[in-house]
Amino acid sequence: MSFPLVLRRLLFLLFVLACVAIAVHAFTYLFRAFNPGNPFHASFAEAGWAVPGHFFAAGLALLLLPLQFAQRLRARWPGLHRVSGWLYVLAVLVGGVSGLILAPRALGGWATGTAFMLLALLWLGSTGMALYYALRRRFDAHRRWMLRSAALTFAAPTLRLHLVLGLAVFGLEFPPAYLLAAWLCWTLNLLVVEAYLRRRSRPSARALDTGLGSRPAGA
Repeated sequence: MSFPLVLRRLLFLLFVLACVAIAVHAFTYLFRAFNPGNPFHASFAEAGWAVPGHFFAAGLALLLLPLQFAQRLRARWPGLHRVSGWLYVLAVLVGGVSGLILAPRALGGWATGTAFMLLALLWLGSTGMALYYALRRRFDAHRRWMLRSAALTFAAPTLRLHLVLGLAVFGLEFPPAYLLAAWLCWTLNLLVVEAYLRRRSRPSARALDTGLGSRPAGA
Protein backbone atom coordinates (compact mmCIF):
# COMPACT_ATOMS: atom_id res chain seq x y z
CA MET A 1 0.00 0.00 0.00
CA SER A 2 1.49 3.31 -1.10
CA PHE A 3 2.06 6.19 1.28
CA PRO A 4 -0.40 8.56 -0.54
CA LEU A 5 -3.13 5.92 -0.22
CA VAL A 6 -2.42 5.42 3.49
CA LEU A 7 -2.45 9.18 4.01
CA ARG A 8 -5.72 9.53 2.10
CA ARG A 9 -7.38 6.83 4.20
CA LEU A 10 -6.06 8.35 7.41
CA LEU A 11 -7.42 11.77 6.44
CA PHE A 12 -10.79 10.25 5.56
CA LEU A 13 -10.86 8.48 8.94
CA LEU A 14 -10.17 11.78 10.72
CA PHE A 15 -12.89 13.37 8.60
CA VAL A 16 -15.38 10.68 9.66
CA LEU A 17 -14.43 10.94 13.34
CA ALA A 18 -14.82 14.73 13.28
CA CYS A 19 -18.24 14.46 11.65
CA VAL A 20 -19.45 11.89 14.17
CA ALA A 21 -18.04 13.76 17.17
CA ILE A 22 -19.67 17.09 16.30
CA ALA A 23 -22.93 15.37 15.32
CA VAL A 24 -23.10 13.65 18.72
CA HIS A 25 -22.34 16.98 20.39
CA ALA A 26 -25.20 18.59 18.45
CA PHE A 27 -27.64 15.85 19.42
CA THR A 28 -26.70 15.96 23.11
CA TYR A 29 -27.06 19.74 23.09
CA LEU A 30 -30.79 19.25 22.53
CA PHE A 31 -31.15 17.60 25.94
CA ARG A 32 -29.27 20.17 27.99
CA ALA A 33 -31.17 22.20 30.54
CA PHE A 34 -31.61 25.90 29.84
CA ASN A 35 -28.96 28.01 31.53
CA PRO A 36 -29.80 31.75 31.58
CA GLY A 37 -26.14 32.51 32.37
CA ASN A 38 -24.99 30.91 29.13
CA PRO A 39 -24.81 33.59 26.40
CA PHE A 40 -25.66 31.07 23.70
CA HIS A 41 -28.72 29.85 25.58
CA ALA A 42 -29.84 33.41 26.24
CA SER A 43 -29.45 34.58 22.64
CA PHE A 44 -31.35 31.59 21.26
CA ALA A 45 -34.07 31.48 23.91
CA GLU A 46 -36.69 33.13 21.69
CA ALA A 47 -35.81 31.39 18.43
CA GLY A 48 -38.48 28.69 18.80
CA TRP A 49 -38.10 25.61 16.63
CA ALA A 50 -34.98 26.96 14.92
CA VAL A 51 -32.62 25.88 17.72
CA PRO A 52 -33.59 22.19 17.93
CA GLY A 53 -34.19 22.14 14.18
CA HIS A 54 -30.74 23.49 13.41
CA PHE A 55 -28.84 21.29 15.85
CA PHE A 56 -30.66 18.11 14.84
CA ALA A 57 -30.58 18.75 11.08
CA ALA A 58 -26.96 19.92 11.01
CA GLY A 59 -25.96 16.93 13.13
CA LEU A 60 -27.79 14.58 10.78
CA ALA A 61 -26.13 16.17 7.74
CA LEU A 62 -22.73 15.62 9.37
CA LEU A 63 -23.52 11.96 10.06
CA LEU A 64 -24.65 11.39 6.47
CA LEU A 65 -21.79 13.32 4.88
CA PRO A 66 -19.15 10.52 4.92
CA LEU A 67 -21.64 8.17 3.25
CA GLN A 68 -21.83 10.53 0.28
CA PHE A 69 -18.09 10.10 -0.31
CA ALA A 70 -17.79 6.35 0.33
CA GLN A 71 -17.08 5.08 -3.20
CA ARG A 72 -17.40 1.40 -2.34
CA LEU A 73 -20.77 1.95 -0.71
CA ARG A 74 -21.94 3.96 -3.73
CA ALA A 75 -20.83 1.19 -6.09
CA ARG A 76 -22.26 -1.74 -4.11
CA TRP A 77 -25.45 -0.17 -2.77
CA PRO A 78 -26.47 2.71 -5.06
CA GLY A 79 -29.96 2.67 -3.53
CA LEU A 80 -28.54 3.38 -0.09
CA HIS A 81 -26.49 6.20 -1.57
CA ARG A 82 -29.61 7.75 -3.09
CA VAL A 83 -31.64 7.44 0.12
CA SER A 84 -28.87 8.91 2.25
CA GLY A 85 -28.45 11.64 -0.36
CA TRP A 86 -32.11 12.65 -0.14
CA LEU A 87 -31.91 12.62 3.66
CA TYR A 88 -28.81 14.80 3.45
CA VAL A 89 -30.61 17.31 1.22
CA LEU A 90 -33.57 17.41 3.62
CA ALA A 91 -31.22 17.89 6.58
CA VAL A 92 -29.44 20.76 4.83
CA LEU A 93 -32.78 22.36 3.96
CA VAL A 94 -33.91 22.35 7.60
CA GLY A 95 -30.45 23.23 8.91
CA GLY A 96 -29.99 26.05 6.42
CA VAL A 97 -33.39 27.66 6.94
CA SER A 98 -33.08 27.44 10.72
CA GLY A 99 -29.55 28.82 10.41
CA LEU A 100 -30.92 31.87 8.61
CA ILE A 101 -33.37 32.39 11.47
CA LEU A 102 -30.63 32.06 14.09
CA ALA A 103 -28.02 34.20 12.32
CA PRO A 104 -29.40 37.58 13.47
CA ARG A 105 -29.26 36.27 17.05
CA ALA A 106 -25.65 35.13 16.80
CA LEU A 107 -23.33 36.03 19.62
CA GLY A 108 -21.15 38.94 18.51
CA GLY A 109 -23.77 40.95 16.67
CA TRP A 110 -24.09 41.71 12.98
CA ALA A 111 -20.48 40.86 12.04
CA THR A 112 -20.80 37.29 13.31
CA GLY A 113 -24.40 37.03 12.16
CA THR A 114 -23.45 38.03 8.61
CA ALA A 115 -20.88 35.22 8.49
CA PHE A 116 -23.45 32.64 9.57
CA MET A 117 -26.11 34.07 7.23
CA LEU A 118 -23.79 33.79 4.23
CA LEU A 119 -22.82 30.29 5.33
CA ALA A 120 -26.46 29.23 5.46
CA LEU A 121 -27.26 30.76 2.06
CA LEU A 122 -24.26 29.15 0.38
CA TRP A 123 -25.00 25.83 2.11
CA LEU A 124 -28.54 25.82 0.75
CA GLY A 125 -27.43 27.00 -2.67
CA SER A 126 -24.58 24.54 -3.18
CA THR A 127 -26.68 21.59 -1.99
CA GLY A 128 -29.53 22.69 -4.26
CA MET A 129 -27.14 22.79 -7.22
CA ALA A 130 -25.82 19.33 -6.33
CA LEU A 131 -29.40 18.00 -6.31
CA TYR A 132 -30.20 19.80 -9.59
CA TYR A 133 -27.33 18.13 -11.42
CA ALA A 134 -27.98 14.72 -9.84
CA LEU A 135 -31.59 14.75 -11.06
CA ARG A 136 -30.31 15.57 -14.56
CA ARG A 137 -27.71 12.80 -14.29
CA ARG A 138 -24.84 15.20 -14.81
CA PHE A 139 -22.80 13.45 -12.18
CA ASP A 140 -19.49 15.22 -12.70
CA ALA A 141 -21.10 18.60 -11.97
CA HIS A 142 -23.09 16.97 -9.17
CA ARG A 143 -19.90 15.82 -7.46
CA ARG A 144 -18.28 19.23 -7.78
CA TRP A 145 -21.24 20.91 -6.09
CA MET A 146 -21.39 18.18 -3.44
CA LEU A 147 -17.78 18.92 -2.57
CA ARG A 148 -18.74 22.56 -2.04
CA SER A 149 -21.74 21.53 0.04
CA ALA A 150 -19.52 19.22 2.08
CA ALA A 151 -17.05 22.03 2.72
CA LEU A 152 -19.87 24.10 4.19
CA THR A 153 -21.33 21.22 6.20
CA PHE A 154 -17.87 20.62 7.64
CA ALA A 155 -17.84 24.21 8.89
CA ALA A 156 -19.30 22.85 12.14
CA PRO A 157 -16.08 20.97 13.07
CA THR A 158 -13.78 23.67 11.72
CA LEU A 159 -15.66 26.34 13.70
CA ARG A 160 -14.64 24.54 16.90
CA LEU A 161 -11.09 24.09 15.60
CA HIS A 162 -10.61 27.77 14.79
CA LEU A 163 -12.20 28.78 18.09
CA VAL A 164 -9.79 26.58 20.05
CA LEU A 165 -6.84 27.91 18.06
CA GLY A 166 -7.91 31.50 18.68
CA LEU A 167 -8.39 30.99 22.40
CA ALA A 168 -5.64 28.53 23.32
CA VAL A 169 -2.91 29.19 20.76
CA PHE A 170 -3.24 32.89 19.93
CA GLY A 171 -4.60 33.97 23.31
CA LEU A 172 -7.54 35.95 21.95
CA GLU A 173 -10.52 36.93 24.03
CA PHE A 174 -13.69 35.00 23.28
CA PRO A 175 -15.54 37.68 21.20
CA PRO A 176 -12.80 38.23 18.58
CA ALA A 177 -11.93 34.53 18.56
CA TYR A 178 -15.56 33.63 17.89
CA LEU A 179 -15.88 36.28 15.19
CA LEU A 180 -12.79 35.02 13.37
CA ALA A 181 -13.94 31.42 13.72
CA ALA A 182 -17.36 32.31 12.28
CA TRP A 183 -15.73 33.57 9.09
CA LEU A 184 -12.76 31.22 8.78
CA CYS A 185 -14.72 28.01 9.45
CA TRP A 186 -16.35 28.07 6.01
CA THR A 187 -14.30 30.44 3.85
CA LEU A 188 -11.09 28.42 4.26
CA ASN A 189 -12.99 25.18 3.62
CA LEU A 190 -14.35 26.58 0.37
CA LEU A 191 -10.94 27.86 -0.68
CA VAL A 192 -9.43 24.41 -0.19
CA VAL A 193 -12.21 22.75 -2.21
CA GLU A 194 -11.99 25.32 -5.01
CA ALA A 195 -8.22 24.85 -5.21
CA TYR A 196 -8.74 21.08 -5.38
CA LEU A 197 -11.37 21.42 -8.13
CA ARG A 198 -9.15 23.74 -10.16
CA ARG A 199 -6.28 21.29 -9.90
CA ARG A 200 -8.52 18.42 -10.99
CA SER A 201 -9.73 20.44 -13.99
CA ARG A 202 -6.21 20.71 -15.45
CA PRO A 203 -5.60 18.47 -18.47
CA SER A 204 -2.63 16.75 -16.81
CA ALA A 205 -4.70 15.89 -13.74
CA ARG A 206 -7.58 14.58 -15.84
CA ALA A 207 -5.21 12.42 -17.83
CA LEU A 208 -3.67 11.03 -14.64
CA ASP A 209 -7.10 10.24 -13.20
CA THR A 210 -8.12 8.48 -16.42
CA GLY A 211 -4.95 6.46 -16.40
CA LEU A 212 -5.45 5.38 -12.83
CA GLY A 213 -9.10 4.60 -13.39
CA SER A 214 -10.18 6.81 -10.51
CA ARG A 215 -13.30 8.89 -10.14
CA PRO A 216 -13.82 12.20 -8.38
CA ALA A 217 -14.97 11.90 -4.79
CA GLY A 218 -18.47 13.03 -4.20
CA ALA A 219 -22.09 12.04 -3.79
